[in-house]
Amino acid sequence: MKQPSKEPEKLPLKQLGKFILSNISSALDSVTQDEMDWCIDHILGAKKVFLYGVGRSGLVGKAFAMRLVQMGLQAFFIGETVSPVVTKEDLAIIISNTGETTSAIQTANILRRVGSEVIVISGDRTSNLARAGNMIIHIDVPSSSKRKLYAPLGTLFEDASLIFFDLMVPLLMVRLKETEESLRRRHAIWV
Repeated sequence: MKQPSKEPEKLPLKQLGKFILSNISSALDSVTQDEMDWCIDHILGAKKVFLYGVGRSGLVGKAFAMRLVQMGLQAFFIGETVSPVVTKEDLAIIISNTGETTSAIQTANILRRVGSEVIVISGDRTSNLARAGNMIIHIDVPSSSKRKLYAPLGTLFEDASLIFFDLMVPLLMVRLKETEESLRRRHAIWV
């Protein structure tokens, strides 16, 4: 069993919050309005929208798929047992910080072979996954000496990706003429 150090470094909550929020804001500054509009146009033009990611990136994809369903769109997460087959009329969005996750690259290549559009959300615009997509949205997470301690592994990328998708929600709602009330009618209920 790993023993904690006698005197762990104290990290002030407000300092952590400011670090994470400012880095997310900086990462999202790399996304342009044209890129956002392109994504929205392709989401609305697709018959079905599929999302894919591994680990926490996958959880971000599942969260966005849920919002798309609540807006009345057909959205699925690749790999779930109830997901239909992807066709050339569909759009896929694949999320990977490194862009080198093997299953993400394989999925993008398969989807491109069937003719599906593939949007890649990645922290590396030159990765193998980025090259496999039709469009790359680069979530440019700043590096710093504090990142490994304050936001380990892919925390900043995953948080920024979640916010990126949440920024897309009101823009989609306007285009679809949806309201919070109409989304609530499609929200999961527990009986």
